Amino acid sequence: MSIKKFNIKVNGKNYNVEVEEIGGVASAPTPSAPVASAPVSSAPTGGGAGGITAPMPGNIIEINVKVGDTVAPGDIILVLEAMKMKNNITAPSGGTVQAVNIKAGDTVATGEVLVSIG
Repeated sequence: MSIKKFNIKVNGKNYNVEVEEIGGVASAPTPSAPVASAPVSSAPTGGGAGGITAPMPGNIIEINVKVGDTVAPGDIILVLEAMKMKNNITAPSGGTVQAVNIKAGDTVATGEVLVSIG
């Protein structure tokens, strides 16, 4: 086992850290990539053939459809905020909105059926 020393700068402050290698291939720590605010499409899993489910837990910010609306693939159905990032939830396929199971301000869990499209 060996100890490696690193100088890391975070928000303009320098930090000296020591990392102990415990086995395997050692590599320098890499920062995780920020989450992009690209549209997130949820595959129809659960809630029938056209159930759009929450891909992650979060809060519903905006709903762009109502029952009876016709949507095309890729249309933005709603906006879900997760970890202070706004995520566009899009229609995986075209059809007519059969049910809207949430309202703006709701907190949802991963896998929860948000909107049904038939």
